[in-house]
Amino acid sequence: MTHASLLARRARFGVFEADPRSGELTKNGRRVRLQEQPFQLLSALLQRPGEVVTREELQGLLWPRTIVDYDHGLNKAVSKIREALGDSAENPRFVETVARRGYRFLADVAVIDDRAARAFVADPATNAAPAPDHAPGAGGTLRKPAAWMGLTLLSMAALLACLHLWSPRAQAAHSLAVLPLVNMSDDGSQDFLADGMTAELITQLGKVSSLRVISRTSAMAYKGASKSLATIARELDVDAVVEGTVTRSGTHVRISAELVHVPDDKHIWANSYEGDVRDSLTLQAQVARAVAHEVQATLSHGEQAALDRAGVVDPLAYENYLKGRFFLNKRTGDDLRTAIRYFRQAIETDRSYAEAYSGLADAYALAGDWEYGVLSSREAFPKAVEAATRALELDNTLGEAHASLAFALDLYGWNWDVAGSEFETAIHLNPGYATAHHWYAWHLMLMGKNAEAIAELRRAQSLDPLSLIVGADIADALCINHDFDAAIELIGRTLELDPRFAVGHFELGQALAQLHQFDQAIAEFQKAIDISGHSSVLDSNLAYAYAASGRKAEAARIARDMEAQSATYPSPEAHIALVHVGLGDRDTAFAWLNKAYGAGFNPSILLRPAFDPIRTDTRFKDLLRRIGLPT
Repeated sequence: MTHASLLARRARFGVFEADPRSGELTKNGRRVRLQEQPFQLLSALLQRPGEVVTREELQGLLWPRTIVDYDHGLNKAVSKIREALGDSAENPRFVETVARRGYRFLADVAVIDDRAARAFVADPATNAAPAPDHAPGAGGTLRKPAAWMGLTLLSMAALLACLHLWSPRAQAAHSLAVLPLVNMSDDGSQDFLADGMTAELITQLGKVSSLRVISRTSAMAYKGASKSLATIARELDVDAVVEGTVTRSGTHVRISAELVHVPDDKHIWANSYEGDVRDSLTLQAQVARAVAHEVQATLSHGEQAALDRAGVVDPLAYENYLKGRFFLNKRTGDDLRTAIRYFRQAIETDRSYAEAYSGLADAYALAGDWEYGVLSSREAFPKAVEAATRALELDNTLGEAHASLAFALDLYGWNWDVAGSEFETAIHLNPGYATAHHWYAWHLMLMGKNAEAIAELRRAQSLDPLSLIVGADIADALCINHDFDAAIELIGRTLELDPRFAVGHFELGQALAQLHQFDQAIAEFQKAIDISGHSSVLDSNLAYAYAASGRKAEAARIARDMEAQSATYPSPEAHIALVHVGLGDRDTAFAWLNKAYGAGFNPSILLRPAFDPIRTDTRFKDLLRRIGLPT
């Protein structure tokens, strides 16, 4: 890598711009101080967003002819970049450290080609365009008359480009948030319709790969908020915002939307669309196409086709589907049961409704997952796969359905190759679907690709920055990497968003237990149980902490309760094994792991550091081999 290979044009990422010609970094148009070497390093990373730039490559760029301690210099340069960008090593939005390899730039980067605009700069004295290059020794004459034609064409092109940039409608944006549409109906119970349309509009726009669209979870956090658009845009790190209303009267629905470019507080576009409720999908697609056009998003042929593809849906089925998604996103055991009921009602009304089958698959898969424990894995797996398969039979272009199938296959089917392929297809079809990146990360963790997995979790977080579960799962991944201090710091920030987030207290307890801070860990596990009730994962980790701290009688009592109370603890086998690892009883632990294998458990539990004491045992390696995981 050489200086000549660096970006020759300005690059925009978030609210920042970097101009390698002047060596300037600006934020919202204001210059940010950054020394020469850190700026060169930043330019190198901006040239290859999403890729790992190795430390050796960066040494060749910054210290090509020296044998000084470049490690110290490189670390210091990265620290300066993070300071200028307001970034952090533990929870990076821009510069990610890839252990023992190098660095990766995470955010979307847009190259700003302003060469043509610069070429058309009139001479203030003559009001004429500047003269082109002269031939050497030609006394100021042009090489050939055709150069005048080239200059004229260039000037015309530049003028058209400037006029386009000055057009009040044209305003490029690379990231946006769809704020919760406001229910303007007389009936307050129609909130679910406005929320559902918000989510569907986010889904439609998320299919555009050139846009970073904030996911539903983070967007809905601003429902009813009194914050300014500038504050919201800053918190979500976006440069455009869509806001609007939904009004329903009988079977008639009206969507009004407005697009605002926040950095310059410019209202780019506004319009209203109305029709029958059964045409809701068409109306949402029209809004999505308009927004994509107004922010100058580049659409591939497939993305354009996806936005053009909008079917008619039965109003009752659509309402039940939206209610199903509403309760699914609450992520509690009771709400998952309610979501399943609504998705099934939507399907009974319209058996060709692919999205309803995909939602049902997610509800079943989550209901059998360790965090919720509503169903046993034996019951959840076949129902989730059946629903996801039916969704794909109805619409093979539905990215969410591919993610649903992959998730079920990962949790319970252990069909790793197919699951990986389905996740990749899901992300290709809907690159803005944060859940696909989130779930794919756990597939990569199971495959032993921890660095890639954490990068996927970071992508999910960039799409859904206020998601509690994504933040908790990044902390979980850091625990698996034995970076317990970083995990504790991250989960602390997540719990600041919601102190009653049970999974957050679980993750904090897990990290504290591995640091042998057992009293604090026990307190965190107990908080999680007080908030969400007893479950296999919470009670088993509490028992593990009891056992590791010497309170073995209490740990053994919990293990007996888990074995006896199948209604409270469905599919508890692997969790009971965890308790026995804490008790130091390897033989009993492996006996329970073999039972878990026969029950088709979620093997991601085996990644947890609590299983480290038996990880080198040949029986553990044999279990991984039988499941099909790397040993």
